[in-house]
Amino acid sequence: MITDNYPLEFIRDQFPALQKIEKDYFVGYFDGPGGSQVAKSVIEAMVTYMKNGVSNLGGSYPTALETVFLVDEARDHVATLLGTDKKNISFGANMTSLAFKISRALSESWDSSSGNIVITEMDHHANIDPWVTAAQRKGLDIHTLQVNPETKTLDLSRMNELINEKTKLVAIGLASNAIGTINNYSAIIERAKEVGALIAVDAVHAVPHFTVNFNELGADFMFCSAYKFFGPHVGIVAVSERAYNNLNVFKLRPAPDNPPNMLETGTLNFEGLVGVSEAIRFIASIGEGNLLSEQLTSAYSKMNEYENYLADHLRSHLADFDHITLYQADNTVSKTPTVAFQVKGMEPKLVCHHLAQDYGLHLEYGNFYAQTLIEKLNVKHQALVRAGIAPYNTVEEINRLIQAVKDLKQKLKF
Repeated sequence: MITDNYPLEFIRDQFPALQKIEKDYFVGYFDGPGGSQVAKSVIEAMVTYMKNGVSNLGGSYPTALETVFLVDEARDHVATLLGTDKKNISFGANMTSLAFKISRALSESWDSSSGNIVITEMDHHANIDPWVTAAQRKGLDIHTLQVNPETKTLDLSRMNELINEKTKLVAIGLASNAIGTINNYSAIIERAKEVGALIAVDAVHAVPHFTVNFNELGADFMFCSAYKFFGPHVGIVAVSERAYNNLNVFKLRPAPDNPPNMLETGTLNFEGLVGVSEAIRFIASIGEGNLLSEQLTSAYSKMNEYENYLADHLRSHLADFDHITLYQADNTVSKTPTVAFQVKGMEPKLVCHHLAQDYGLHLEYGNFYAQTLIEKLNVKHQALVRAGIAPYNTVEEINRLIQAVKDLKQKLKF
């Protein structure tokens, strides 16, 4: 079995939060898409950095030089994780802040007389609103790749029409944080390249679950967030050389104006960057190999297989319940281990309340900032229940969730 060779005990030992007990259960954390639990080594590394003396950049004394090293190390580790060079990596508070900063800087060079941008109905709004705001400010048209509500995938039938020679930028998410659909992003990126448009990729929900290679994608901006892959709240963006050259960044006059520092307004979260490096090292520790890149590739292979095993187990059982509506693409479409559903006759908030209060299961509800997608799917209450599976989840937790959802029908007399 898949579970026989998976280092689950080792992984779970790395997360102090997994020792928390509620209602005589060890808590089952299914809220990873909103923010994963933090690895012990990440916590310890951040605390050690702050205990041993901190410093800003620019000094010639040991703590300042150490900070320079730690920032460079974080850039190097992230570059390895994302398949690019460290000169392409910039840090910020989160994806949303970075995307707004980049959209404003990028749109300074947009000609307001003509042109368009292309967004999708599938995306988290962090990869919609920054670009839409900038386009509206410059008077550009906004084209939208629509969702097919039946297939739960993007409709690409009009892609060549919508992405055309006047397109300035195409924004595409690799995977839906709400329903797990992995988009046909390769076709969209290829079309954007054909017309010379810049490409903004939201990889926030993808990076925790499968290997993403920035250079191979050929994107210009690719965002992710360390708190989704066992680290602290640090936003990350990989930026192509041509994209850096198109940015007119709003910045302080003494601040660096060269990439990658030009996007890093103010003082960086140094202890957070220590945590980013350690989170990547933790992922690598799950795999094998001599190089960090080899270890990460191996680790992702193990995690992906295990997470999908759990997700398939959960989906197959929920699909058998007549009081459950699943919101997912069919088996021909690749998905992250993210399972979205509703309980008929019960508001999603109340479902999550009962799962937590009676079974020690932490699931999220809402639109998950994928508001347009939720509207297009005509979701009742404008909210779904979402079970996001992580590498530290167990078969017992999945079975507990299945039983809990099953019990709801009898307990609440639907």
